[in-house]
Amino acid sequence: MPASPTATPEHIKDVNTRYHDAAADEYDAKWGIDFGDTGQEQVRAKLLKALGGRDGQSFGAGLEIGSGTGYFSLNLLQLGVIESLTATDISAGMLKRLARTAEGLGLEVETARTEAEELPFEDESFDLVFGHAVLHHIPDLEKAFAEFRRVLRPGGAIAFAGEPSRYGDRLAALPKRTGLLVAPAWRRLVRAQPRAIAETEQSEGHSLEGEVDVHAFAPADLRRLLRDAGFEDRHVGGEELLANAWGWGLRTVESSAEPESVSWKWRSFAFRSYLALQKVDSRLLEPHLPAELFYNLLASGRKPS
Repeated sequence: MPASPTATPEHIKDVNTRYHDAAADEYDAKWGIDFGDTGQEQVRAKLLKALGGRDGQSFGAGLEIGSGTGYFSLNLLQLGVIESLTATDISAGMLKRLARTAEGLGLEVETARTEAEELPFEDESFDLVFGHAVLHHIPDLEKAFAEFRRVLRPGGAIAFAGEPSRYGDRLAALPKRTGLLVAPAWRRLVRAQPRAIAETEQSEGHSLEGEVDVHAFAPADLRRLLRDAGFEDRHVGGEELLANAWGWGLRTVESSAEPESVSWKWRSFAFRSYLALQKVDSRLLEPHLPAELFYNLLASGRKPS
């Protein structure tokens, strides 16, 4: 379940810090994060959709909010979409993992442990402020959006992807329940061993996963945040319906097994099938259905010149 409606901002930030510190070393494997051609293409497409289809754009200095292990930012840096990167997160563990990955990829990155509502940067320092699956963790979004605008140079862009929609948040419950029901049969089929200790019980940090989410958005919520913060050229869209329903089912059954007992053959099938459904969503559903129907929302705007 999400954080309690009565939870204080301090509690929410503490829970997010402890959970993401505990999850950092296993995070890439858990979510199938890739820093090769596949990951780069995924990220390029997400940013393109977030920006409302403005293809071919590149930016100078990029600031990522809630960088995690670097899925979004390190792939954009490899693509040359941003020339330089400052990666921020509330979790020191996540930033440590990101820095190791960046070093392995031969990328130069600045990191800063900070809260989104109080960024330690000068006014007009960046050309792009961006993030993936982070806004729903931030307690005070109005204050955060004011900070995003402050540190952007005139004409700079803001772009966020991977934010859960209210409808999509409810939609995910069905594949999760289905996954729990079919998990025993799935383990027998793929010859995987049952997990001896449930994932959420492996450590205090893992047990906090259900408390780290604060918001699920309607598109109107993101439009209001962009408008009230003074951004122009605002765009809000939806992304992934079939892919996320399938992905949550896969994630649920896989979490019931010991990770080392799940075969490479299954993992390859799961990943490839997820990518295939992403293409169906992108080509057939996203151009024609309202943003409210999708699991993820994307948002962008531009600071007036």
